Amino acid sequence: MIDILKNRFNENRMRHPRLEWEYVEARLSENIEVLDILKQMEESGGEPDTIGIDETSGKLIFCDCSAETPAGRRSLCYDDEALRKRKKGLPAGSAMQQAQEMGVSLLTEDLYRRLQESGSYDLKTSSWIATPDEIRSKGGALFCERRYGTVFVFHNGAESYYSVRGWRGYITI
Repeated sequence: MIDILKNRFNENRMRHPRLEWEYVEARLSENIEVLDILKQMEESGGEPDTIGIDETSGKLIFCDCSAETPAGRRSLCYDDEALRKRKKGLPAGSAMQQAQEMGVSLLTEDLYRRLQESGSYDLKTSSWIATPDEIRSKGGALFCERRYGTVFVFHNGAESYYSVRGWRGYITI
């Protein structure tokens, strides 16, 4: 996993222009359990890479950097509450459930936009993002995508799911 991360880091410097691999590798060495999580992200198509440092916590941010929403994490409703409300045409699960099982969080709108600053992601797919409680309590959930050179934030019923909508996750170390 370290070799995969190192190669991806070196091939995608635009995601983390002010970081050096030695710093990233040292953080990974201090948090070896994170490698299992990053491996799960990799195996489900996420192509994890660092997008820099969280200004507030000082932690290194790793997130899914695949060009499109990870193929192994699509056709899911937003959370388990939404899954329970569906009566027919059930999806395989929920984005929140999968993220929790993997040990990551859904990207926030800010992190999604930060990722998009380093490239063009989700040109054909869309990704559920962490949704504020005031929206979720009314049955909605948020997702993002990039079209026409612009990042859009949309809403949908949390119970909806589409073959091109999945989720992107992140973890900090």
